[in-house]
Amino acid sequence: MRRRGAVQRKVPCLFVTEVKDEPSAKRERQPFKVLATDTITGKALEADVHNAVPTEKVDGTCCYVTTYKGQPYLWARLDRKPSKQGEKRFKRFLYSLEDCKEFVWNIEEDFKPVPDTWIPAKDIEFSNGNPLPDENGHMPGWVPVEKNSKQYCWHSSVVNYEAGVALVLKHHADPGLLEISPVPLSEILEQTLELIGTNINANPYGLGSKKHPVHLLVPHGAFEIKNPPALKQNDILSWFESCTEGKVEGIVWHCHDGCLIKLHRHHLGLPWPLAETYLNSQPVVISFNGTKCDYDFEPKSLFHHFSVLDGQKFDRLKDIKFDA
Repeated sequence: MRRRGAVQRKVPCLFVTEVKDEPSAKRERQPFKVLATDTITGKALEADVHNAVPTEKVDGTCCYVTTYKGQPYLWARLDRKPSKQGEKRFKRFLYSLEDCKEFVWNIEEDFKPVPDTWIPAKDIEFSNGNPLPDENGHMPGWVPVEKNSKQYCWHSSVVNYEAGVALVLKHHADPGLLEISPVPLSEILEQTLELIGTNINANPYGLGSKKHPVHLLVPHGAFEIKNPPALKQNDILSWFESCTEGKVEGIVWHCHDGCLIKLHRHHLGLPWPLAETYLNSQPVVISFNGTKCDYDFEPKSLFHHFSVLDGQKFDRLKDIKFDA
């Protein structure tokens, strides 16, 4: 699989944004909206976004594959956030409008504890050996997903450490066709991916069911947009509203310097999720035989259910169902 930029921190928006005093359509109980203007940010221009590769922004939860216990492991996103005391101090500073002063965090006292296995995201800044929070007061990071983890059970369902594989959704060699197959974790080492499925973000792609949940990993940048809009707000708005390929959560531009730039439908005041999405309406084939994986999976595992469907093709991704 072709590698693109990894998501190790919050991805900036393509356009300069502004805050409107209207209830958010994206987050419940948020009394304001963050909307895009028609001005491209300096950061995006500096990264040469006009020559970047546009890809589908997939709606899931971010994951990372890196080494743990001497082998490739899946890691779940866990941001270290301020304690109540730390958050109060930070908000007091923000509301004081003291632009000339820089807020100084007390890492030991201002943040909630994290598991001993937690590691900070790669692009995070350090001071005196300590990771520093971003502009929102969060420290992006990761924790390893252990086998049979209850807290991260849906993450755990898409990896098999004995076989050394992950359950991945990607493009098939045939144009216009998707493929679900076991991919060696060693092949996606140091990549970030999106976990999507039945119990993730209210299941915007309509995958699986409560009785038979379906979860899959999608490498970031896997789905390149073939006919992208021009980088003008009206053109992008029209593309989202009228093009089949535009039935996506958003666009992530992968710049040649490794920088990532995004635009979410909500930035343009458009709804998400949709009844029909571009991703879940594409045909897909299940490919287990002929892969590098030769393993006897546990009968109740997601890998086993998919292996039984080996070679089957479905007209739409969301049509995949397992027999009772």
